Amino acid sequence: MNVLVVAPHADDETLGVGGTMAKHVLAGDKVTIAVLTGHGRERPHPVWPPDAWDQVRAECREAAEVLGVQELIFEEVPALLASEEPIYRLNSLVSEVVQKFEPQVVYVPFLYDLHRDHREFFQAVTIACRPTSEVAKKIKAIYTYETQSETHWNIPYVEGGFLPTHFVDISETIEIKRKALRCYKSQMHPFPETRSLEAMDALALWRGSLIGVAAAEAFVTVKTIS
Repeated sequence: MNVLVVAPHADDETLGVGGTMAKHVLAGDKVTIAVLTGHGRERPHPVWPPDAWDQVRAECREAAEVLGVQELIFEEVPALLASEEPIYRLNSLVSEVVQKFEPQVVYVPFLYDLHRDHREFFQAVTIACRPTSEVAKKIKAIYTYETQSETHWNIPYVEGGFLPTHFVDISETIEIKRKALRCYKSQMHPFPETRSLEAMDALALWRGSLIGVAAAEAFVTVKTIS
């Protein structure tokens, strides 16, 4: 299968889908990560200089190599500013990515993550994956993943909370995920920060306990077709 993981920012993909990506690779699937934000091409970024992305993208490449990911691409939607981009641009960009890689399975951030970039790209992915084109008709499953420090900081009784409907046993690949996350020296922090190896382990153990395995990643299903 062709598997596409949409990541608004480098490290989202490994936090949310690291063990599952490694499992896809071991099963012989082709996995592509599309990191969609960066400095931007049209104007100076109001927060970070262009070289701010050099380190995190280098870390992302290292993490992807650890996971065995076959293809990694970076786009240049300005980070933190996706909601200020014209909707047609976001939709067009994501549609081009979907058309290029022709996935059968797509992973995307949860709709109600705290980060606005995540929300914008969820909407763009669902539009790109509407079954109105031959490419989209090949998609058999779309899942949203949880990103520590974003997914659980909304107001779940006001907006939809992350209530998983799909679990992947990552007992055999969690060590690969740990190794990949260690590549993100600029993004991971000491416990009790949510983006810490200890917090990742705790979440994986908890998700695993819900299905009776040692470790798991959890997802909310957007759709599956059989």
